[in-house]
Amino acid sequence: MRLHGEVSDDEAAAAAALVGEPVAVSPSPPPAAAGQQRLVVGYALTKKKVKSFLQPKLLALARKKGIHFVSIDESHPLSEQGPFDIILHKLTSKEWQQVLEDYREEHPEVTVLDPPNAIQNLHNRQSMLQEVADLNLSNGYGEVCTPRQLVIMKDPSSIPDAVAKAGLTLPLVAKPLVVDGTSKSHELSLAYVEASLPLLDPPLVLQEFVNHGGILFKVYIVGETIRVVRRFSLPNVNTYDLGNNDGIFRFPRVSCATNNADDADVDPCITELPPKPLLEKLGRELRRRLGLRLFNIDMIREHGRKDRYYVIDINYFPGYGKMPGYEHIFTDFLLSLVQSKYKRRLNGS
Repeated sequence: MRLHGEVSDDEAAAAAALVGEPVAVSPSPPPAAAGQQRLVVGYALTKKKVKSFLQPKLLALARKKGIHFVSIDESHPLSEQGPFDIILHKLTSKEWQQVLEDYREEHPEVTVLDPPNAIQNLHNRQSMLQEVADLNLSNGYGEVCTPRQLVIMKDPSSIPDAVAKAGLTLPLVAKPLVVDGTSKSHELSLAYVEASLPLLDPPLVLQEFVNHGGILFKVYIVGETIRVVRRFSLPNVNTYDLGNNDGIFRFPRVSCATNNADDADVDPCITELPPKPLLEKLGRELRRRLGLRLFNIDMIREHGRKDRYYVIDINYFPGYGKMPGYEHIFTDFLLSLVQSKYKRRLNGS
């Protein structure tokens, strides 16, 4: 017998088969060993996130470790479901956020990943990078900056004057102001000349474009664990580009997994990963400042500057299924949460 909504490997395989995807189904794992704690993780995720995150390889490993994923039914009171040890979520409605905040107050023993009020800062690109800018991180391994940016709420015709007043330098990257989990919120445009700026569609954020050799680093954070992958990004812009492009160039999601650049034949000076000590300090500080444990950072290295990096985006609960070895990292993380809670109880804190 299993909990209502618990996901099995067979069910995951059947769901994948409906969309025509090949799935390797692992045999049912043996029952949990004697004394092994049963960890119940409730999840409230979009269908897209369930498909990408709750892959059969994760479910199989989780069951071997005594971790059981249970679907949360949004149509029923959360307090009547469970009991849960941990709740994973990535839903953006205000109604859900209030339900979860109320639940956290009533059930402080349950770990919610992550607090809805902390996630809100990453739903807006105006506030998203503020903690990085305030951090002003610089050490012997390099410095981490944010591009100069400007928020435009309305009236596209006012953009050229606003850009001039702010002293921003073209070309400019335009991104939707609100990050709501849709693919549209991750689309971006590149404006080379002032005359094209009124063609943009507010509300948006304009960021100064920084040449970075066409390589972006996706830094995945899972608790205290950090993993980095390379992705292809927008190519450098030169003087010829500025003089021969007068429109708005729109791009789909640039840093998606299909743009993997880990094995690319590119100048090592461009593809070299950021120093581990720098990433560890950045991850540690952002975990503390943002109050989050599940997020990723999109970073670029300024072309020609080995030690200057820019954070251009931060995303909550990103596509971990695209991160090599994510199933081991994530299950170890979930178990560590329970272990640390147990230690606090023993210490009476």
